[in-house]
Amino acid sequence: MAESLALLSSSGNLQSHVQGNHRRLGCFPATRSPPPRRLKLPAKSRVFAASDEIPRRWYNLIADLPVKPPPPLHPKTFEPISPEDLSPLFPDELIKQETTLERFIDIPEEVIDVYKLWRPTPLIRAKRLEKLLDTPARIYYKYEGVSPAGSHKPNTAVPQVWYNAQQGVKNVVTETGAGQWGCSLAFACSLFGLNCEVWQVRASYDQKPYRKLMMQTWGAKVHPSPSTITEAGRRILETDASTPGSLGIAISEAVEVAAANPDTKYCLGSVLNHVLLHQTVIGEECIMQLEAIGECPDVIIGCTGGGSNFAGLAFPFLREKLVGGKMNPVIRAVEPEACPSLTKGVYAYDYGDTAGMTPLMKMHTLGHDFIPDPIHAGGLRYHGMAPLVSHVYESGLIETLAIAQTECFQGAIQFARSEGLIPAPEPTHAIAATIREARRCRETGESKVILMAMCGHGHFDLPAYDKYLNGELVDLSFSEDRIRASVAAFPRPS
Repeated sequence: MAESLALLSSSGNLQSHVQGNHRRLGCFPATRSPPPRRLKLPAKSRVFAASDEIPRRWYNLIADLPVKPPPPLHPKTFEPISPEDLSPLFPDELIKQETTLERFIDIPEEVIDVYKLWRPTPLIRAKRLEKLLDTPARIYYKYEGVSPAGSHKPNTAVPQVWYNAQQGVKNVVTETGAGQWGCSLAFACSLFGLNCEVWQVRASYDQKPYRKLMMQTWGAKVHPSPSTITEAGRRILETDASTPGSLGIAISEAVEVAAANPDTKYCLGSVLNHVLLHQTVIGEECIMQLEAIGECPDVIIGCTGGGSNFAGLAFPFLREKLVGGKMNPVIRAVEPEACPSLTKGVYAYDYGDTAGMTPLMKMHTLGHDFIPDPIHAGGLRYHGMAPLVSHVYESGLIETLAIAQTECFQGAIQFARSEGLIPAPEPTHAIAATIREARRCRETGESKVILMAMCGHGHFDLPAYDKYLNGELVDLSFSEDRIRASVAAFPRPS
C-alpha cells in the first residue's frame, strides 16, 4: 500500500494538476472549485452545508489514477467495448460519462433543482453512540436516508432518468435487490414522465413488500425475479423453481428487455463508472461540512455491495489523500460474510449478470452464476464489485473486511437505541465496523475521527429486525465449493 501511495504522490503531473494554484484550507487541499461562500459552524451534533453549497460538479476518480482500470470487454468478441456497443442500453451522455477521463462533470441545473428536495444531507456527530461505547473517538455519519426514497440511490437515479428524457427515451427498465434502487428510479421517472419497469430479486420481493408498494405508488411496474416474462428468467426457473434469485439474474432480465426494445433503455443502480460518479455528490458535500467544523477523518467506513454508496463518500476523500497532504485516512469497505466479493472473490474478467449479456468487467467476483444466501441486506447480494472499487483495492488504496449479519444487527440496535435512527440492513455493516474501530480507540486511548456512510433508513426493513429481536436471525456464509464451481465457469478472454 505504501508503494502505491508513493507512486501516486510522486506523480509530477498529478501533483501539479491537483494542487496547481489552489489554496489549502485546513487539512484539505482545495482541489474542488471553490463554493460561493463557506458556512462556519460550531462543533454541534448535526452539521448542514449552506443551502447554496450543494456541489455543482461530480468527481471522476479515474482522472487522478496514474494506472487506469482495465477496460470492459465485449461479451462475445472479448475486445474492448465501443460506445456503439453500449448504445442499445444507455443514452449518449451516460456512455460519455462511463468512459470519460475528465476530472469533473458539471451537474445539470435541472438535476440540482431536484437534489434540492433533500440535499444537502446532514453530517451528524454520533455523541450518544460515543457515550454508549465509552470511546474517545469522535464518530460522524453522513446520512443519506433523508431522500424521498430513503437512501442514497436518488443521487444517480435522477440524473440517469434526466439524461434519458433529454434523449427522448420513454421507457426505462432495471433490477433491484432490497428495493431502494427500484424505488429511487420509480421516483425519478415520476418527476420526468418516463415509464419504469423493475425486476426485484425474489427474496427481497417477498421480504420487503412495502418497497414494492413504494415503486407502484410512483408508477412503476414490478416483477419478482426470476420471472416468466423473460427467457433468462424462464431458464433459471426451469433449473430451480424455488430459487431466491440474485441481482445477477435480475440484471439479465432487465437487460434482455432493454436490448429487445428500441424505445427502452436500461438503468443500473451501482457498479458502473457513471453511477459511482453521480454518487460523489455525497463525499464532495461531506468535505465542505467537515471543513466548516475543522475536522479531518482518520478512518472512513462504508458498506459495499456493488460499490456506489462506498465510492460516493470515499472517492472525493481518496482524491484528497492522493495529493499527499495532511489528511491520510484509512478507507475501509465492509461487506457481508455471505457475499464477500472483495475479501474472498477473484479479481478477473466476469459478466455483470448471470446470463452473460453484459460486458465483461475486470472486478472482484464470486462468479456470475453465484447465488448468495438470502441475507436481509438485499442490496449487498451482488456477485461482483464495481470495477473501479476493485481497482483501487488492488492498488492498495483501501482496506476491506466482511462481517456476519448477527453482529451487524447487534450494532444496528445499539445505534438505533442511542442515535434514534433505524438503519437499513446494508449500512449496519458499516455500523458494526465503526463500533469495532471505536472500541479499539477505547483500548488504545486514541481520539480518532471516524466517518461512516449511513446510506439509508430501515423503515421498510423491520421484518429483519423482528427476526433479530426474536432470536431467529442466523449467520449465513458462502460455500467454498460453490465459489470454486462459479470460478470454473468464468469466461476466458485472452
